[in-house]
Amino acid sequence: MSTDFEKQVISDPSGFVVLADFVPGIIQEIRYHSTYNFIGERIDGYEEPCALLTIEAARALKSAANELNVRGYRFKVFDAYRPATAVKHFVLWGIEDTDIRMKPYFYPDLAKQELFSKGYIAKRSSHSRGSAVDLTLLDMATGKELDMGSPFDFFGPVSHPDCTSITDEQYENRMILRKVMLRNGFAPLDCEWWHFMLEDEPYPDTYFDFPVSTQYLKK
Repeated sequence: MSTDFEKQVISDPSGFVVLADFVPGIIQEIRYHSTYNFIGERIDGYEEPCALLTIEAARALKSAANELNVRGYRFKVFDAYRPATAVKHFVLWGIEDTDIRMKPYFYPDLAKQELFSKGYIAKRSSHSRGSAVDLTLLDMATGKELDMGSPFDFFGPVSHPDCTSITDEQYENRMILRKVMLRNGFAPLDCEWWHFMLEDEPYPDTYFDFPVSTQYLKK
């Protein structure tokens, strides 16, 4: 018998676009297509290192990118649409896998089970609804990422947007990102400075499970 969650999972990519087609020049470092992530291996469902989003979220992000470009910044995206298959990979790793090889880099002060209980990894991710994005800012003059006080996917209090133990400059950099995202219709997450979700998301009750692949969208 299928669960209610399984009934909500669909594989139709017709409402999605390739983010780079909407935001020319956007930088992408899709971590879950690589081995440099908190698990240490490519994540199921990531067939290409590209960012996909719903059309609505991509349009909003384009507006935010245009605003930032005028100020000398550019977006760098780490993750966008995340298949339900990838989330399942996370969950099974958290429950069954004893491998903690990436612990020193991503969760040095937490047991891996705490990544779920403390809200750093969701068993049903907003990314799978297609309108959430993980990103940072690049300084167009230097080509370097702004110092946000902690790296992407570092799980701990220092990554909370309101952390007070970081420097004034690091906090201000977070606020530059946060304010432009809020102005363009995105909502933040209280435990990750890099995560934002379109408030008026088009599929609030639907989770998608097609591969992260430009070729899949062209089928």
